[in-house]
Amino acid sequence: MLTVAVADAILYKKEFGRTIWEYGRRHKNRGYGGMFVRWLQERKPKPYGSYGNGSAMRVSPVGFACNTMDEVLEMAKRSAEVTHNHPEGIKGAQATAAAVFLAKIKTSKKDIREYLALRFGYDLDFSLENIRPRYEFNATCQGSVPQAIVAFLESEDFEDAVRLAISIGGDSDTIACIAGGIAAAYYKHIPEEIADPVQNRLPPEFIEIMERFDEAYSSP
Repeated sequence: MLTVAVADAILYKKEFGRTIWEYGRRHKNRGYGGMFVRWLQERKPKPYGSYGNGSAMRVSPVGFACNTMDEVLEMAKRSAEVTHNHPEGIKGAQATAAAVFLAKIKTSKKDIREYLALRFGYDLDFSLENIRPRYEFNATCQGSVPQAIVAFLESEDFEDAVRLAISIGGDSDTIACIAGGIAAAYYKHIPEEIADPVQNRLPPEFIEIMERFDEAYSSP
């Protein structure tokens, strides 16, 4: 839902903070974290220093909309810091948006891995098979964004990326959202049997934002 809020803000040049706040207020009880719930209750909300993975979960539209990596990093920072102004919260959003951008412009998986490891200092030199037996719930960016990236890197298609992300457990819905955003940019296709049931559950205003965003920022 907050991914749609970010897309809405980009599409109509709105403030990220205000748009995310308005979406959260309109659509309550969506499994938000406690600090975000308190943020929604404020009339003049301020960033609360979070390094949770919510900043990465909602950021994928940035990677689709921007034309250069500098733009990606700057816009991802702005989308994150309205709530997640901790360096790790910002880094998680930037790394995810950068991965989406690189996937969109048809960068190889090898080069995506190398760029993200070098630019953000993430250790991506592991396999999901090796971490699966011991991986535990971790809602931080630093404890879930690398895992989501590796789920994408090991995948063969969109569905495989989501399944791999879920397979390790932990904060699996968020990890799957992050991996799925990168996979959608890379594979350029989400099967209808996956997309249609999801869209049928979304409010019409979400569908409208998604369709207009896709028209404005279609992948090359």
